[in-house]
Amino acid sequence: MQFIIYILVYPFLWFVSILPFRLLYAFSDVLYLLIYRLFGYRKKTVLSNLKLVFPEKDDQEIKQITKKFYHHLCDMMVEAIKSLSISEAEMKKRFTFTNVELIQELENKNRSIVLMCAHYGSWEWIFILQTYVKSRGNAIYKRIENKYFDRLVKRIRAKYNSHLITTKETIPELIKLKEQGITTINGFVSDQTPRPWKAFLWTEFMNIRVPVHTGAEMLAKKLDMSVVFFGVKRLKRGYYETSFVTLAEHPKELEDYKITEHFLKLVENQIREAPEYYLWTHKRWKHKDKGPEDYK
Repeated sequence: MQFIIYILVYPFLWFVSILPFRLLYAFSDVLYLLIYRLFGYRKKTVLSNLKLVFPEKDDQEIKQITKKFYHHLCDMMVEAIKSLSISEAEMKKRFTFTNVELIQELENKNRSIVLMCAHYGSWEWIFILQTYVKSRGNAIYKRIENKYFDRLVKRIRAKYNSHLITTKETIPELIKLKEQGITTINGFVSDQTPRPWKAFLWTEFMNIRVPVHTGAEMLAKKLDMSVVFFGVKRLKRGYYETSFVTLAEHPKELEDYKITEHFLKLVENQIREAPEYYLWTHKRWKHKDKGPEDYK
């Protein structure tokens, strides 16, 4: 059944991917009408999240952010599909870096890197970074249930020396690469909601106390990797600019959780500047009324 679904869906995805950008975004506009207007995909969650973190905004402001968010969400979807066929030159034109030399300088010091980001702006095209660096790129991800689509995504990333590894594979794989003397750049989307009974850190995010993932920081300390944040700014439709911030060149020198807390503050700054580009559909604050004492 998985293969049947794949062979039925893949030709459609390929067709969408080869559309010129003008038509691609026209298709995104149609998606917006379906997802937001017709089906209202997770609209209650989006509105609840926005009202929670922006209590000072009135209903009209919340509505405007919501509409802009769904437009951006649909653009992200079609841009992900575009990854199937987009050329390296086109992607470099549309996904640029302000200070890639920060990464290159760490590489020159033979430092492996933990690259932390949030579900903000665009993270689908970050793998073009591999064309500017020498290190092997790894992205930590959740395996897709359909093995054929899982292989497809891995094949797309492999074009630029990027590799997808699951959470369970992360530690043994990175230990092996370190023992082999291979420097790596390892991407973590670190603003997800962890299982609260497994969380080591509860702290404020957008002024609300929540459990926080600390895996990226702890792995960086365990394997002595530098930690860098990347933030993405949307310049205009289909164009993004990425900037890097060093959170810790030598993470063992910092107290536990200082790196994670710094990361969260940078994410907050992004959200407050342009909230429509954050992924409001995920239930980031679902444990907001609880704390670690509730899970003992």
